[in-house]
Amino acid sequence: MEITNAIASFAALSQDTRLKAFKLLVSHEPEGLPAGEIARQLSVPHNTMSAHLSVLARAGWVVSQRHSRQIIYRASLSHMDNVIQFLLQDCCAGHPELCASLMDSLSGCRVNESAEQSND
Repeated sequence: MEITNAIASFAALSQDTRLKAFKLLVSHEPEGLPAGEIARQLSVPHNTMSAHLSVLARAGWVVSQRHSRQIIYRASLSHMDNVIQFLLQDCCAGHPELCASLMDSLSGCRVNESAEQSND
């Protein structure tokens, strides 16, 4: 990931509703949620939520798939993984033991890229 892509990704999450929507979608993996349900849970008008989800999708944070009359949104765990790797690529100047607690906190979550890519 290049720094300009990372900046765009962070910019998309730097708004309260978008960050809450992304966190909500992460908590509903791998099923995802319809746009209307995201709007309902966050108490946001549907058209406003649609605009926020579009920003997140352009930045790579969410993917969507049409299921009959609904669009189901899911968190892009592979994008989140890429951003985390970007942040950690030069971590601790070659001393991984300094990052042990960070790695422990990430060890509970594994990306299932094949499932995510099949829903793109």
